[in-house]
Amino acid sequence: MKFTKTLFIFLILNFGALALGRWLMNNGPQTDWYINLNKAPWTPPGWVFGVAWTTIMLCFSYFMSYLYLKQPTQRVIGLFVIQWLFNVSWNYVFFNQHLVGLGLAIIATLTIVVAILFFNFRTDLKVKHLLILPYLIWLCIATSLNAYILVYN
Repeated sequence: MKFTKTLFIFLILNFGALALGRWLMNNGPQTDWYINLNKAPWTPPGWVFGVAWTTIMLCFSYFMSYLYLKQPTQRVIGLFVIQWLFNVSWNYVFFNQHLVGLGLAIIATLTIVVAILFFNFRTDLKVKHLLILPYLIWLCIATSLNAYILVYN
């Protein structure tokens, strides 16, 4: 019961972050600004982003639930809050304000925070720490896409 309640809370927080980020980007991927950018040749089609983020947030919610129940520390909560804020703010900075350089700094920092969660808690969670791997891989791809846009536009 305790795990189910914790998972439910993290699902709300993580999918809430996606919803808030989507609202803050103000139709960003459909704007002329984004459509006319020189994008990386490895940029996935639009539908992949929705599937990827849904999968990532499901896995990340399980990861955070296991981690929080194992270590309900200020460090764990702090890293979660930092990643939440950076995840949400990137959408606004990049898509809404078109601040590609600042967006790159934000997404690179987000990637580092998620890498810290991945590497620092792997012994505590054992194989369950792999639940955060889709998030880390996706952030590496997203960081490269952001960097490409910064360099080639």
